[in-house]
Amino acid sequence: MSGASGISRRSLFTGSAAGTAAALLPTAAATARTRTRSAVSGASYRAAYHFTVPDQWKNDPQRPVWIDGEYHYYYLYNADYFTGAVGTAWRLATTRDLVSFADRGVAVPKDTTPNGDLWSGSAVVDTGNTAGFGAGAVVVIVTMSPGGGTDHQEQFLYYSTDGGLTFGNYGTDPVLPNPGVADFRDPKVIRDEDRGRWVMALAENDKIGFYHSDDLRSWTYVNGFVHAGIGVLECPDLFRITAGDGTAKWVLGASANGKNSGLPNTYAYWTGSFDGSAFTADAGEPQWLDHGWDWYAAVTFEKRDAGGAVDAAARYAIGWVNNWDYAHTTPTIDCDGFNGTDSVVREVTLKKASDNTYYLASRPVAGLDAHVSRTVHLGDVTVDGTKVLDYTGISYEVTTEITWSRLTGAGLQLRRSPDGGRHIDAGIYADYAFLNRRNTVNADTSGKWQESHTPFDPSAGTVKLRILVDRTSVEMFVDDGRYVHTSQVFPYLLDTRLALFTIGGSAVFRNTVIREFSV
Repeated sequence: MSGASGISRRSLFTGSAAGTAAALLPTAAATARTRTRSAVSGASYRAAYHFTVPDQWKNDPQRPVWIDGEYHYYYLYNADYFTGAVGTAWRLATTRDLVSFADRGVAVPKDTTPNGDLWSGSAVVDTGNTAGFGAGAVVVIVTMSPGGGTDHQEQFLYYSTDGGLTFGNYGTDPVLPNPGVADFRDPKVIRDEDRGRWVMALAENDKIGFYHSDDLRSWTYVNGFVHAGIGVLECPDLFRITAGDGTAKWVLGASANGKNSGLPNTYAYWTGSFDGSAFTADAGEPQWLDHGWDWYAAVTFEKRDAGGAVDAAARYAIGWVNNWDYAHTTPTIDCDGFNGTDSVVREVTLKKASDNTYYLASRPVAGLDAHVSRTVHLGDVTVDGTKVLDYTGISYEVTTEITWSRLTGAGLQLRRSPDGGRHIDAGIYADYAFLNRRNTVNADTSGKWQESHTPFDPSAGTVKLRILVDRTSVEMFVDDGRYVHTSQVFPYLLDTRLALFTIGGSAVFRNTVIREFSV
């Protein structure tokens, strides 16, 4: 997808909420001094344990790569966001545990060639020196749009010989020119070891095109996968993963917009087979890796152990917690001088469903366990109606298993206001699980995208919920990550209460545990 546009600072708060918001948020300009003051006072919207851009703007994550014992995470970054200037570079952060990140600055700068800024793409480690830059060189294939605008997207090559810290351009000509189409972007490159070549998946409107290369410098089109009705299939993804029963599947994914059809606006995927040139899906319609409103431009990447060995049965995933419908509407701009937050890194595994189909399940990365700063064990809590807990917090994780014999709905009120009027609701109702942000401040001023749904079988009489709450996001994992909901929220800083609720009966919230993190 494209780099960031210039800043468009439309007020998040309207009507009667504006005065209250003004009293809760700093009003100084977004400068380093403001950010420092915010940190000292605690009046900050910067996430406590999610990755955030240090300053200015970020959008699309780029697939992290493993180099010298750590993950190199690149992402689209605009250092000129506050001046209104457009265009993104690739900024780098490194991490060993996928929770704590060290900023390494801009790795692939923008506007250093006539082709302008850099959009999405992918980095690979060329261990076999196929491109001729040396064994172990890091090669980036990235979309750029010479002349600006969005109507002439082409793929260019940058390379690094210092371990992915800095990059130079391989000339100014594209390695994959535009064939005369409007959408031609977001190259995702993988190594096909079975056939000794590189494979690229490319976003081409409602098609994902597949290309081959021996050297990363010249590419040949070989096939395409088409699916209409969910917008442009952006930021494609292609990988193989093995289920617990030993079944190996190829997965083709893409960020897509199904909102107008009652579907998510996140990461769609198909399980199937891939012969090196063509992908064959197991089913016509996609599944979705997240069902909330704000998990876009997500990427998956290899799970490796400390020695670098790849786990064939799992991958990691990270997504941008935002949505292009309201990407520039956030109080973090004035409060902390940045706009850009990611989801927690998730571990993704392939599971077999009761109908013998396969799906991807997600859970927060295990590295979070090493950052727990406080644990509150609430045990089993019986609820009939609404029960406000003796706990206050802004950033935490809560886990519970809700059980019942007769019930219409049950869940949690997160970031509840002192008077109970504002809150985020997460739970189950009738035959669906839901995450509802309608009763708190959020960026969707249209009011259309407030509650997300996933299927749920009430006859089971039980549901497991694991919910990650941070200053500007909620991520709900249902029944061991069979379904996930992620939504961006901006609760008032004084909304710190937590409540449990039931509708149409009583329930027991078993083994309820709250964990806080220090990163």
